[in-house]
Amino acid sequence: MESNKKYWKGLEELKTTPEFVENNKGEFAESLPIEEILSDAGLKAPTPRRDFLKAMGFGLGAVTLAACQKAPVHKSIPYLIKPEEVTPGVANYYVSSYKGHGILVKTREGRPIKLEGNPACILGEGRLDAVTQASILDLYDVSKLKDPKLDGKDATWASVDTFVKGELNKIQAGGKKIRIVSSTVNSPSTNKVIADFVAKYPNTRHVQVDAVSYSGILGANQASFGRAVLPHYHFDRADVIVSFGADFLGTWISPLEFNRQYVVNRNLASLKNKKMSRHVQFEAGMSMTGTNADVRVALKPSEEGLALLNLYAVLGGGGSAPKLSNAKAATALGLVAKELLAAKGRALVVSGSNDIATQTIVNNINTLLGSYGTTIDITNPSYQYLGNDADFVTLIAEMQRGEVDGIFFLDSNPAYNSVLPKEFAEGLYKVKLKVSFSERLDETAALCNVIAPVPHFLETWGDANAVAGYYTIVQPTINPVHNTRQAEQSLLIWSDNAIKNYYQYVKNNWETSILPGAGLSWKQLLQTGVVNSGAGANAPAAASNAAPAVNAGNAAQAILAASAALAKGGESVTELTIYESVGLRDGSYANNAWLQELPDPVSKVTWDNYVALNPKYADKLGVTEFDLVEVKADNYSVVLPVLYQPGQAIGTASIAVGYGRTKAGKVGDEVGKNAYPFLKLQNGSLQNAVAVTISAAGGKRELAQTQTHHSYEGRNIIRETTFNKYVQDPHSGTGKHGEHPTYDLWPEHKQIGHSWVMAIDLNACTGCGACVVACNVENNIPVVGRDEVIKRREMHWIRIDRYYSFQDDQGASLTKEDQIGDLAEGDSTLEDVTVINQPMLCQHCDHAPCETVCPVIATMHSSDGLNHMAYNRCVGTRYCANNCPYKVRRFNWFNYWNDSRFDNYMNNEFTQLVLNPDVTTRSRGVMEKCTMCIQRIQGGKLQAKIEKRPLRDLEIQTACQQTCPTNAIIFGDRFDPNSAVSKALGNERTYYVLEELNVQPGIGYQTKVRNTTEAQQA
Repeated sequence: MESNKKYWKGLEELKTTPEFVENNKGEFAESLPIEEILSDAGLKAPTPRRDFLKAMGFGLGAVTLAACQKAPVHKSIPYLIKPEEVTPGVANYYVSSYKGHGILVKTREGRPIKLEGNPACILGEGRLDAVTQASILDLYDVSKLKDPKLDGKDATWASVDTFVKGELNKIQAGGKKIRIVSSTVNSPSTNKVIADFVAKYPNTRHVQVDAVSYSGILGANQASFGRAVLPHYHFDRADVIVSFGADFLGTWISPLEFNRQYVVNRNLASLKNKKMSRHVQFEAGMSMTGTNADVRVALKPSEEGLALLNLYAVLGGGGSAPKLSNAKAATALGLVAKELLAAKGRALVVSGSNDIATQTIVNNINTLLGSYGTTIDITNPSYQYLGNDADFVTLIAEMQRGEVDGIFFLDSNPAYNSVLPKEFAEGLYKVKLKVSFSERLDETAALCNVIAPVPHFLETWGDANAVAGYYTIVQPTINPVHNTRQAEQSLLIWSDNAIKNYYQYVKNNWETSILPGAGLSWKQLLQTGVVNSGAGANAPAAASNAAPAVNAGNAAQAILAASAALAKGGESVTELTIYESVGLRDGSYANNAWLQELPDPVSKVTWDNYVALNPKYADKLGVTEFDLVEVKADNYSVVLPVLYQPGQAIGTASIAVGYGRTKAGKVGDEVGKNAYPFLKLQNGSLQNAVAVTISAAGGKRELAQTQTHHSYEGRNIIRETTFNKYVQDPHSGTGKHGEHPTYDLWPEHKQIGHSWVMAIDLNACTGCGACVVACNVENNIPVVGRDEVIKRREMHWIRIDRYYSFQDDQGASLTKEDQIGDLAEGDSTLEDVTVINQPMLCQHCDHAPCETVCPVIATMHSSDGLNHMAYNRCVGTRYCANNCPYKVRRFNWFNYWNDSRFDNYMNNEFTQLVLNPDVTTRSRGVMEKCTMCIQRIQGGKLQAKIEKRPLRDLEIQTACQQTCPTNAIIFGDRFDPNSAVSKALGNERTYYVLEELNVQPGIGYQTKVRNTTEAQQA
C-alpha cells in the first residue's frame, strides 16, 4: 500500500520549475562532446551524436575514441633487494592514530593507499568518518612545502637550527616573552616536549586556541564543578535526547563517536526489541543532526537561550521563565520537559552554544535530570578540545604591546581563522622570531620568517590521549617524502634536549609512563595501537562525583542580555549562525579535493559555501536562489550566493566556516568566502551567532548541487512510519501487503555458490557521507571539479539522496499538490520539514535493465548475483544509464586521472600514488558504477581458499560498509541463512526500491522509523 506522504528532493522538484523540467526531459544529462573528441583526433564532426554513430558504426566509433588517447606509459622499478616484510601484490597493515582515533593503514609496496578504523578504538570501534577517510589524499598533496625556509628562501635544516637557537638565546637574555601557539594538544609526548622547551626557556608559555571553540563548555564546567573540562558524553545511554543547536552527528566535539552511540537505541536490534530513543532538536539552520531528529523545531539563535531558561524553570530549577514568542517552541518545550523527567537518569540535554552562561544553564538542567554519572562523564573527560579564547585575546594584546619576541605556530593558522585577523597581523609584525610548523605555505606561515615544514601524520611518530585513560600511538607507514621534520624534533633540538630523536623520545615516554600500567611492551603496542588503561575511559563516572548546580541567577541575566542584544534590530537585521561544514570542518582540509566534492549532507552543495535562507524569508529580502548578496556585520562583510534551505528559521541565515582560504593550495584557494571574522568575542568566549544585514549585491553564482541531478519520475521510493505504528504492526510503512507479481522474459540467472546482496537500514543512516569518500578511495574515483558537477557529471558510485516532506497543522500528510498550494498561498513557512537520507548505489538487479540494452554486452550478470562492467568493451552509448531506473551509472567524460588539459587536481604522478592497484582506473568514454568492491570479494575468496576453509560471514566487507559509523550497511551472502545480511533482509521493515518494476534489486532497505506521532511532527 503506497503511503500518502509525498517526498521531494528540492524546491525545484516540488514546484516543478521550468529548469527542473528542462534538465530531466532529455534522454541524457548532456550530449556527448563529439566535436571535442574528434577535434583531438584532427577530425571534424558536423553531425549529431546519433547520426555520427549511424554513419560510422559502433566499431569505428570505438576506434576513434581510443585514438584520442595517448598510449599509457608504465614505469616499473624492481626490487634489487626486496624488503622482508613486503610482498608485491599483498597489502601490509599498520596501526596508527588520527586525531586520537585508532586507525589501520593499508599499504601496497611501501605506499599508504587506504585507512580503516581500528576495531580496538573505543571512539570509532573500527569505523571512520569522511574526513579521516579523505586524509590519506593529503599525503600526496603537491602543494606541500618540500624544504625549510628562512626569510622566504629555501634553506637547510642546519642553517635554520643555527638561526632559531641564536634568536632564542637573545630573547631569553633580553627578558622578552616566547609563545607557542597551537590548536588543542592532547599528545602526552608532545606536551612533554613543550614542557622541556619551557624549562629551557622559562619565558615561554603554551597558548592553545581552537578555530572552532568549546571555551563556553570549559568555562561553564569550571563554574559548575571547579574543573575546566570537556565532558565525555554517552548518547547510547540516553532514552531522551534534546539538543539546542548542537550538531553532534555532524561536527560537534566527537561526531564519529556520537554517530555510533546514537543509533544503538534506534537500529535493527533495538527496534526488534520494541525500543527506540527519542530525539528532539531545536535549531536555527538545518543541520545533519536536525535531519535525523524525531522532532525538529526551528528556533532563532536569540531564542535558544530563552528556550533553555524556560525548560529549566519547567523542570523545577526555579526562577521565572522569560516569555518565548515562538509558540511552537513553547508547546514543544512543555512536552519535552515531561519526557525528560520521565527518563530521569537516562536523559541528555546538549547545546551548541559557546556561551558560558548558556552552558551553565545546560549543566543545571542535566543535574536536575541526573545525567551526570550516566549520560555525562566529567570524571573521565574528553581532551579533544582544550582551547581558550581569552588566552588568545591576551596573546594579541601582548604582541601589540611589543612584549613577545618569539612565537611558534603548531597546527595553528590564526591569520586565517582568527576572529581578529587585522589585530593579529599587526601584533605579529612586531615579533622578531616567527616560526611556523606547517605542511604548506598557509596564511600564517606566509607572515613568518622561519618555516619548519612538518610531515604528514602518516610519516610521523606520535601519540594522542583523546579521552581520559585512552591512548593511541601514531607510527609512520612511509618515510618522509620531502625534506620535512616533525615539530617536536625541532623543539628538542632547539632546546638542547638530551634526546633529539623524537622516535626515541616517544618510546621512552611510553615505556616509563603508560605501558607499565597497561601491561604491554612497546612491540605489542605497535601491533595493537591503543591502550585503554582502566574502566574510566569507557565507563560513566560515579553519580556522586557530580557537583550540585550553581546559582543560575547570574547566568540567566547574561542570557537575557545577550538575547536582547542579538534581537535588538528587529526585522531590520538577520540573525546569522556560523557553523562548521561536515566535510571541510574548520578549513584545515580545504585543499582536499575529495572533501571539496563531497556533497553537504543537508544542502548537497559542493565546492562552495553560501548564505542559507528560508525561501519565504528570501522573498521578504527581495532575493532569489543563487543571487549574490552582501552579508554585513559591524566591521566585516562578504558577498555570497543565496541557497534556499527548507527548515531554516525565518529571520535567520547560516554560513559555513572553512572556506575563503587564500593560501591552502591549488584545490582550496579562493573557494567560497571566509566567515570567521563574523564571530564575536563576548563574555570571554567566541559567539557563533551575530546580527547582520543582508542586501542584494547584484549578479548570480550557480551552486554545484547534486541532489536533483537524477529524477525518479515521481515514483515512490521512500518508506517511513512512526514508532507507535511500528510497535502495533512491524510491517507498517513498508507497503508490503502482498508481493508484487514477477515475470521472467529472459532465462533465469543461475547463481552458483554465493549470492551477494546488501541491506541498508534507513533508521541507522545519518547521511554523514563517510561511505561516499571511502568508496572514492577504495575504487579510484576521481573528482571532476565545480564546473563539471554543475553539468551533472560527478563520478560518485554511491550517493546519499535527501528527501524533504511536511504535513499540515493537524499532522495529516500533504499531497504534492497541497504542498505547492500552501507555498503559493503563503500558508507554509517551510520551517517545519522532515528529512530522510537514502544511500543509493547500483542495485545489482537480477533483472537488470542495463544489461538488456547494451549493444556490446559490456554490462553483464555474474554467477554470484552481481552486475559487472567490462570496461574494455564499453563504447559509451550510455543506453544503460538511460535504462537504469535508479540513475546510478556514471559516464567518463574525461581521463580524469591523467588528462593534463583537465584541471581535476589529481592529474599528476605524485597524487596518483594514492591509487589502489587492485582496481582499474577507468578511461574516457566508458561507463562505470558500483561493483560491490569486487576486488575485496575476490581477495576474500582467495584467502579462504588458501586456508582451505569456507568463507566466514562479514569476512568480506565493502568499503562503504566497513567505514559506516552506524553500521547501516550490511553486505553478505544471501544463500547463507545465518548471515547478518540474510537476517537483516528478513526483517519486517525490509522493502526493495521500485520492486514493482520487476527489476529484482539485490539491495533491500529497512523502513525509516521516527519516534513521534504525526500530530507531534506538525
